Amino acid sequence: MVDVEKLNPNDFEQVVYCNDPKVGLKSIIALHDTTLGPGTGGCRFYPYETEEEALTDVLRLSKGMTYKSAISRLKFGGGKAVIIGDPKKIKTPELLKRFAEFVNSLHGQYITAKDVGVNGADLRVMSEVTPHILGIEGKKGSSGDPSIATAYGIYRGIQAICQEIFQKDSLRGMTFAVQGAGSVAYYLLKHFDQEGVNIVLCDVNPSSIQKCQTVAPNLKIVDPNEIYDVECDIFSPCAMGGILNQETLSRLKCKVVAGAANNQLATLKDGYDLHEKGIFYAPDYVINAGGIINIAYEQNGYDQKGAFEHVEGIYDTMVQIIRRSKSENIPPFLIADLIAEEILKEAKKKVVKSGVRPQRGLRPVGLTPNPNFSSIL
Repeated sequence: MVDVEKLNPNDFEQVVYCNDPKVGLKSIIALHDTTLGPGTGGCRFYPYETEEEALTDVLRLSKGMTYKSAISRLKFGGGKAVIIGDPKKIKTPELLKRFAEFVNSLHGQYITAKDVGVNGADLRVMSEVTPHILGIEGKKGSSGDPSIATAYGIYRGIQAICQEIFQKDSLRGMTFAVQGAGSVAYYLLKHFDQEGVNIVLCDVNPSSIQKCQTVAPNLKIVDPNEIYDVECDIFSPCAMGGILNQETLSRLKCKVVAGAANNQLATLKDGYDLHEKGIFYAPDYVINAGGIINIAYEQNGYDQKGAFEHVEGIYDTMVQIIRRSKSENIPPFLIADLIAEEILKEAKKKVVKSGVRPQRGLRPVGLTPNPNFSSIL
């Protein structure tokens, strides 16, 4: 769990501000920790209201990727990028290529991929400029759309929750309130519908809801403002982060929170409060790691079998977290953090012992934000 109140750009290996007014690009690339490998994480294209909001998001996301890759036993570090602006209004091939030039200038220390506002076609445009991209749909040797593996990992994590918390072998008859009808939710709802789950869904985009109805025709639609009030077994956030906060926690009528969104907890206090309320929170970077696991298996020619066998491990990791949380009476997000930090600690010991830091392009430096938002490359 990343505490937004304690984020400091100087605690990160690199924070790179990328600016080109000619193409309308304002972007930030954050590398949190590359002990385990190159910082890997998608590029989010989003109309942030302020540069500070964008910086906070990219810092949280990149640190979350460090923990996600560590607990998933991947040779990736934590990296993320954001492009500021409405992709429906300012996205152009020229802007995407200019962003890719900044990615390329990091010489493989940052590997980008899909995220909100960036699709497979965008990645293909970027790939004309940089090879440091994973998960390009349609490309030979690519793992394709990571949403499928992300959804499957969440499904397996929820099956572990069902077994350990609800003491049930099947999801049949359970009620899920799903917030967000994006690509991951679409594939997740396919699993739910096949299991005979009662689904309540919300999204701000009617076309996304209509797409989900093709795989789960009997789902119930509610207004996005009403999703927190739905009586359900599991509340599944599959949109943006920070939605579990002091305003929304009191409205939840569920026993479990488990979904695809990154950084669901607004603060550490919200994680503690969920635990006090008796609501189990599935640590987001554990349960939604299927996508990053999947793209890790395309580095030497995509190995789909190996990828999905690795994704299956989310079930066992979730069982471990649930049981430790129960026995130690510690919030599950802290249990996940402890596991990830121990993995990182052992990896750093090996680096120190060897005396040689792996060569991953530019040397890590602490960079403070440029107030003029100009490139610091």
